[in-house]
Amino acid sequence: MTLLDFARGPAIHWSLIILITGTIWRLLGVLVLTRGADLSRPRDAFGNFKGYRTVFSRAWPSGEFTTATRYQTAMAYVFHIATLVVVIGIVPHIEFITSLTGASWPGLPNAAGVAVGIIALASLLALIIRRVSKPAIYCSTWGDYFAWIVIAMPLVTGLMAFAHLGPRYETMLAIHILSVALLFAWFPFGKLMHAFWFVFSRAQSGVAYAHKGVRI
Repeated sequence: MTLLDFARGPAIHWSLIILITGTIWRLLGVLVLTRGADLSRPRDAFGNFKGYRTVFSRAWPSGEFTTATRYQTAMAYVFHIATLVVVIGIVPHIEFITSLTGASWPGLPNAAGVAVGIIALASLLALIIRRVSKPAIYCSTWGDYFAWIVIAMPLVTGLMAFAHLGPRYETMLAIHILSVALLFAWFPFGKLMHAFWFVFSRAQSGVAYAHKGVRI
């Protein structure tokens, strides 16, 4: 078995199993948590609805914080959107998704895919540099740094494989697939789970504040 065969076979398959089972396990762990008894009357009859609305209404910072967070917020949106386009817009990625789900759609031209990949990597580096340069604000832990490495590796190796940089193409492609497998396997256990947690945290905060009559 070659390195590419291992990457395309056991590595990616087991990482997908870990991704799915781990994510379900983490979500169930939150959903089965019991809430304490509600000992006060809600100040707003529509409090729960307004609370859940914050999942969407807090997608952009409140006006008081816009200036201080404009750079961080803009770069975060650029990174997430560009990364999503890379995942679902590049032809080899679409073929991988098709092999799992059967769904298919037209892909981006190669030049466009590379450009979006570079934008995703550049915006990620911009976010990392800002966080490293302001440690008192972000209080980063090893989990943050490891998550950055895990996210950056598929972008870097994918661009290198496309440009035929580094080792021969088959080896570089195998490294790229292995980096994706690492991302899948790490996803449920690190801070990348914020892809799901943000819904729960915003909704819970919104419901709690609405219950107290706070304008949200």
